[in-house]
Amino acid sequence: MLQINDLHVHYGGIHAVKGVSLNIPRGSIVTLIGANGAGKSSIIRSIAGLVRDVKGSISLTRREGHPAVELIGKPAEDMVRNGIALSPEGRRILPHLTVAENLELGAWCRSDRDGIENDKERVYRLFPRLKERHWQKGGTLSGGEQQMLAVGRALMSQPDLIMLDEPSLGLAPILVKEIFDIIRRINEDGKTVLLVEQNAFAALSIADYAYILEVGSVVLQGPGKEMLHNPKVREAYLGG
Repeated sequence: MLQINDLHVHYGGIHAVKGVSLNIPRGSIVTLIGANGAGKSSIIRSIAGLVRDVKGSISLTRREGHPAVELIGKPAEDMVRNGIALSPEGRRILPHLTVAENLELGAWCRSDRDGIENDKERVYRLFPRLKERHWQKGGTLSGGEQQMLAVGRALMSQPDLIMLDEPSLGLAPILVKEIFDIIRRINEDGKTVLLVEQNAFAALSIADYAYILEVGSVVLQGPGKEMLHNPKVREAYLGG
């Protein structure tokens, strides 16, 4: 579905991503694991069209049998229209809008009113707490509820590929488990998932495939369960 070849990302004099190549098959969960500064967020921000100094290739095949589309150089709004949505690190909901208004904002590129309402109800079924608080301002929600809202908002654009940047950051352990259960359900509903996550154990436990990054480069890759038991990965990210 998404193929990244020889990706380089610069921020001024900083070479943040150094020749990374990734493959994200349709219907899979792929995770990027690495410490802060490894280049994980830079990669998904590049896919989302949010980074200017990018070289290499990011090609998307949205439908089987259709030609691939090169994404580098396209504006961020085109990514949403091409079926890619990002739930960013730090949630970045609009605090003065209600839960329902935040969700509707996620459907900004759509005009099918009935479909938008149906998808909003689908999000409420996925996150019942958002249904209970649909009238509440986003800024008054708990951290876990704001994360649910950020994921729900991303789903409202009807993406084929949803990218989740640190969805468990700052959450209590019981909420971390809930978020990862929901990520699995989103994938089972047909969405391809690209997951950036510092909780290596949780991410590798649900991932079909994993890339381990260090200082902007891929140093290991393989099936998630295989990486979960890799001695180098266990030593570096799973406490031995």
